[in-house]
Amino acid sequence: MRLKVMVLCAAMCLSGVAAKAQMAPPKSAVAVGTAVEPAKALDDLLSLYESEVVGVAKAMPADKYSFTPVAATFATGSPAKFDTVKSFSQQVTHTALANYFFYSAVGGGMKPDVDMAALQKMTDDPKVSKDDALKYLTGSIAFAHKAIATLTAANAFVAIKPIDGQNTRAGLAAFGVAHGYDHYGQMVEYLRMNGIVPPGSK
Repeated sequence: MRLKVMVLCAAMCLSGVAAKAQMAPPKSAVAVGTAVEPAKALDDLLSLYESEVVGVAKAMPADKYSFTPVAATFATGSPAKFDTVKSFSQQVTHTALANYFFYSAVGGGMKPDVDMAALQKMTDDPKVSKDDALKYLTGSIAFAHKAIATLTAANAFVAIKPIDGQNTRAGLAAFGVAHGYDHYGQMVEYLRMNGIVPPGSK
């Protein structure tokens, strides 16, 4: 009996360690106490988000990109309104548009490398293809990496014109990731509604 208990405890400890490892950010080679440049710290944060959101965007089948939750998906009597809910493709294209908007300012006014008016129009279309949506999402994150690379200890925390309450380039860079995770969470739910296990949960 004692042996069974010990084996069970060991298994529980190992599963806990595995779970923590899945959620933990990539290990840093920087020694504790070392000063880290703002660009490095924020780019690591963006990279962690990138791996999560691109994985989810790729996991949704192309024929489900126009999926939108409907009232029947939820409990009877739910007060939620569904007439303006974004489709999965709109979650992806909206995130891409927001990335270009936020990180243009993070980069000190960097010009986006896409036609923003065309991308804005795409966010109104609930049936954008998986290939097109992914192209804009990954392109926007590449743009964000370039913008973050412009941050230095001298400019990261200098006040700028506020955007969504953020008045420094470093704050806005972190906010861009936070905003992305908001939509990532919704995208994860869309996968679950279609019987798909999100990559981060496998």
